[in-house]
Amino acid sequence: MSVSGRLHREYFRNGPSHRDGADVSFQDIRKLFNFASITVGRWVTPQEQQLAANLFFDALYDLADILQVSEPVISLNGSLALAFGSGGQKHSSAHYNSQKRQLALAKNAGGGALAHEWFHAFDHYIAGKVFAGLDHGHFASQSWLDDVQVVDHPLNHLLCGCFKLLFLNDQGSPSDYVKRSMEADRALKIYYYAMPQEMAARAFEACIQDQSVKNAFLVQGTKMSTEARLGIYPHGNLRSQVNQQLMSYFYQLGKAIARKPS
Repeated sequence: MSVSGRLHREYFRNGPSHRDGADVSFQDIRKLFNFASITVGRWVTPQEQQLAANLFFDALYDLADILQVSEPVISLNGSLALAFGSGGQKHSSAHYNSQKRQLALAKNAGGGALAHEWFHAFDHYIAGKVFAGLDHGHFASQSWLDDVQVVDHPLNHLLCGCFKLLFLNDQGSPSDYVKRSMEADRALKIYYYAMPQEMAARAFEACIQDQSVKNAFLVQGTKMSTEARLGIYPHGNLRSQVNQQLMSYFYQLGKAIARKPS
């Protein structure tokens, strides 16, 4: 498939109808989720913008349905900005910019990366609420490994339990998931796959792809891709345990936010 055709491909999804077949706009998405802003690149044609808006709309509502959370959780309480065909990084199909708090998907290659990048944004947003005394720029996953003091709250302990499962085995040594990620980095002579925030985002991706609601624009490639064959996603018993813990965390988070007085 040509690069120019990536946006025009059919992305499999089996979730409920969120639009009843109607077209939506990025303005609709910004308003309904209360995103801080949405930027569309100047080289995105009106037709491409329409296709992308529908794909984003369905994927974001599928994510909210899967996690059982409301729209403000998806926009990180209105702090997250989106970009399409703008604001990305060279050689990267998708990117989370922690300085701008912006999630960017490339026009022709970002499909399937939304869940991964959203978790980066969440990991960044939640760090200061889970751990004491953090300034801007930290990620919760890295902070847990750095042994930063946890703010005492049941939700925080649930999330930290996810990180413990991911990074440590029963003996308190690096997990097989950590070791496989380090081996991938050694083979490629980079430091990327073993970065805590990358490991956490891949675990979240795997969790989302394993749910009954499927959306290939939201997530794909955690089972059959080249990367999956490298062993850089959780698998087996660990994957099941992490999935269960993550879903429990977001369910409890959604309930806690719903109980808050408006």
